[in-house]
Amino acid sequence: MTSRTGPKVKLSRRLGVPIADTPKHINCKRLETPPGGYAKRHRRLSDYGIRLREKEKLQYYYNLREKQMRIYVARATQKKGNTGENLMRALERRLDNVVRRAGFARTIWQARQMVGHGHFLVNGRKVDRPGYEVRPGDVITVKEKSRKWMGDNLELNRDTTPPAWMDLNRDNATLKITDLPDPEPQLPFPINLGLIVEYYN
Repeated sequence: MTSRTGPKVKLSRRLGVPIADTPKHINCKRLETPPGGYAKRHRRLSDYGIRLREKEKLQYYYNLREKQMRIYVARATQKKGNTGENLMRALERRLDNVVRRAGFARTIWQARQMVGHGHFLVNGRKVDRPGYEVRPGDVITVKEKSRKWMGDNLELNRDTTPPAWMDLNRDNATLKITDLPDPEPQLPFPINLGLIVEYYN
């Protein structure tokens, strides 16, 4: 999957679930109708199609390419413990996702752009890789030149509640990672991680 630049709500309609935590996706009245005209309906899927659909939901929610997704699943399989939980922890620790969860950005696409443009420092060093995995104890700060408009973003996203494994200081636009992420999926739609692991196996 290459980076998609087209309409994102169209992806939500194709999958039948909101792939972003924004009202535009969650409150879309046409999620039950796939793109292409009102006469179209979601077709009955094969076993392979069901697993593919679950994989695509997770892939689009975290804005990953297929090659990246395969790498994450392979690493999760090699680690001890439940593969699905290992996968979720790794995806949640991506820097672009952390920026989204904290409320610096409204969507994963905006977060990816912010990180790529070098607006964030991790432990005082600039990190411009969206896939950088944060660790407990890491402190994420906003570059001095970006603090004013980043503070405006936090104010606009004041309703966003950061998860328990991070500590956000809105006044200083500083975020500290205090623990590992919860392995339970924190998504705006149900997901079957077992089917995703089966898809790659």
